[in-house]
Amino acid sequence: MQTFIHYFLHFGFPLVIALIFFKKEWKKAYLILLATMLVDLDHLVANPIFQANRCSINFHPLHTYYAMLVYFVLLFFRKPFNIIGTGLLFHMLTDFTDCLMMPAS
Repeated sequence: MQTFIHYFLHFGFPLVIALIFFKKEWKKAYLILLATMLVDLDHLVANPIFQANRCSINFHPLHTYYAMLVYFVLLFFRKPFNIIGTGLLFHMLTDFTDCLMMPAS
């Protein structure tokens, strides 16, 4: 169930965000929101690259609290930067939710 929730929040819910908050340009907004998943490229600098049950938050460089502060500031800029900030922050929330669902070690 965790995997389904994780991928729904990454691919399905951004469509809901685009339809509600960016009605006139929902297609463009949805594509931008999906593109913000490129933030996961920072997983490539981790050692090992993939490790089951590793929380991304504050482990990968683009998933740190400092990076999230930059993403928050993007919300106050014009389009498309506010859409990018929305997507990046929602990505962090999705990954944080995933961390909460991981079994305690």
